[in-house]
Amino acid sequence: MSKSGGAAAGPTAAAAAAAVQKQKTLLQKADADVSSLVDNFAALINIARVNDPPVRNTQEAFQMDMRGSRMVHSADSLLKLVSELKRTAIFSGLASLTENVDRRIEIFSQQVEGTERMLERIGQEATGSLKELWEEV
Repeated sequence: MSKSGGAAAGPTAAAAAAAVQKQKTLLQKADADVSSLVDNFAALINIARVNDPPVRNTQEAFQMDMRGSRMVHSADSLLKLVSELKRTAIFSGLASLTENVDRRIEIFSQQVEGTERMLERIGQEATGSLKELWEEV
């Protein structure tokens, strides 16, 4: 029993380390995407001026279009990140469920062995008692 517990600890520890690394990566990506959204929004606000010469308005319109595209890209990246987090949560939940099921199977297997030993002992006692009864008759 202790061997299987030790063997299970290795992959579980590796999975936990991988999950922590993935979480760090996802958090860094979320920070970068949110920073990009904020920076591009601030730039859009700074660019949005009225009553400038027509050439400058064209340049600013182009910059605003570019910043808007970057904001859309960052928002799309955040949506993909949320989807990835959901998948990670689902699958990590399944991994812990599998681990819990394996533990329960081991517990039930031990209970089955104990019950079989008890039934065998009861059967032997019943056989002995029946032999005694037949000998008395």
